[in-house]
Amino acid sequence: MEDSAIHMQNGSAAPEPGSVSALRAWVVASRPHTLMIAINPVLVGCALVWNETGRIDVALMLLSMLGALLLQTGTNLDNDVSDFQRGTDRAGRLGLPRATALGLLTPRQVRTASRVCFGVATVIGLILAWRGGWPILVAGIASAAAAMAYAGGPRPISYTPFGDFVVWFFFGLVAVGGSYYLQTLTLSPGVLIAATMVGLPAAAVLVVNNYRDLDPDIQVGKRTLAVCLGRTFSRWEYAALMMAPFALLPLLAQQTQLGMALAVALLALPMGISLVRTFWRETPGPSFNPLLARTAKFQILFSTLLCVAILLS
Repeated sequence: MEDSAIHMQNGSAAPEPGSVSALRAWVVASRPHTLMIAINPVLVGCALVWNETGRIDVALMLLSMLGALLLQTGTNLDNDVSDFQRGTDRAGRLGLPRATALGLLTPRQVRTASRVCFGVATVIGLILAWRGGWPILVAGIASAAAAMAYAGGPRPISYTPFGDFVVWFFFGLVAVGGSYYLQTLTLSPGVLIAATMVGLPAAAVLVVNNYRDLDPDIQVGKRTLAVCLGRTFSRWEYAALMMAPFALLPLLAQQTQLGMALAVALLALPMGISLVRTFWRETPGPSFNPLLARTAKFQILFSTLLCVAILLS
């Protein structure tokens, strides 16, 4: 079992269905390493609220986090089964193993779990809309629709050039702005700048995935931004997404009262530069799987440092 887990993590081999426990199979399908990317925006939005008002509604914050987790988990599960049914997860895939494609779980099991996640997230969204009114209702409906349409439906978002934008928009503007609005019933330019900063490295995670899979995606008809504009564009896009949050720090300071405390976020800069260098130098393929994981960790680190900076101000 330990050997299988190691192979799965490194992307070097896939485990045999009989050698994997039910729990491990669901871990593979739900991809827990991506879930903090959904929680971070809520934490940043709530940190801004605390900085400005000195109070926070913990129940609303926890419900927001749970709703975000369920939407992300549902999207991961839906992506797992939808790619399998569309024939995208063929043998020799470059990415990490998929539970449905490996036979660890049946398509019906994964599809049902995905629908349960979306269903419970919808109920939570309605509860939050009772507090936040129509803006939160609209944001919740849009988020749920985007989550379900990301890999499902007749024209999945993940098969189009719009995936990068959708990730930035929902993991940045909607998640941070929505979390802040839910607590204060207001928005400000500073909140939108912070939201942009959090969403950019989240989109960079998808860029790593699409850059790695560019050639296989062409074969199965996926038209990601990397496929449409090529590898050179993707290298510059990744660099911009990783470095832009640091460039926006002075603008955030100007639009808020956070001041020099924001310099704390610069502690993530060395990691960002290192990841950009690796992206530019590494040969696309399974070696990009660790880079994808490290990019997700960078988003977590930057968001955490931004929260610390906000709370220290």
